[in-house]
Amino acid sequence: MGLGLGVVSEVSAYRGVGTDTKVVPMFMFENSYVRVFGPNLDLKLPSAGPVSFALTAKYDENGYKASDATELQGMAEREGGFWLGAKAKWDTPWAELSATALGDASNKSRGQQLELEASKSFGLGNRVRLEPHLALTWLDSSYVDYYYGVGAGEAKTGRAAYTGTSTVNTELGLRLKTNLAPGHMLMMDVKHTLLGSSIKDSPLVDRNGVSTVFVAYVHQF
Repeated sequence: MGLGLGVVSEVSAYRGVGTDTKVVPMFMFENSYVRVFGPNLDLKLPSAGPVSFALTAKYDENGYKASDATELQGMAEREGGFWLGAKAKWDTPWAELSATALGDASNKSRGQQLELEASKSFGLGNRVRLEPHLALTWLDSSYVDYYYGVGAGEAKTGRAAYTGTSTVNTELGLRLKTNLAPGHMLMMDVKHTLLGSSIKDSPLVDRNGVSTVFVAYVHQF
């Protein structure tokens, strides 16, 4: 089990919205039945050889308020929500492969998403572990239209009505873990997400990609 604090700094894809930096509490716990890491919860299911399965839940803070930027004035609020689904992980000699399917349990976007990820962890000395990772995330049309679409009543000069369609984001990143001392761990995750074409084409978006930096200190018991 671990407790700590993290800092997340994320560039927004929306026009006029800059970088959001916030402090988040960290809680880590894992046993034979459950794994908790921050806002993510996995209920472990029986494995099949090298493939493990779990039911999963997470909270997604995506969305905006019209007050977040001048360019968003006149838009209705888009809210984040809870997502439920299932995941599978397959440990191979050369990488860990995973697939996660999620649906919007909060019924905000009524969307669905599917993420395929490959990662490889290796040691750098006795205290440091590095983990490069690559992920492809398919977002259905309901998700894209809710967060990046513009309804007829929201359109105005310079912001045409727009209906989002399904798309695929590509994420490249590097995770780092280092043991500062027994029971004291520092974690970092730096990643860049290349936005899918249906998101980039939205009149609400002015970037081809967004970057996120996450740093956390955790005291392990």
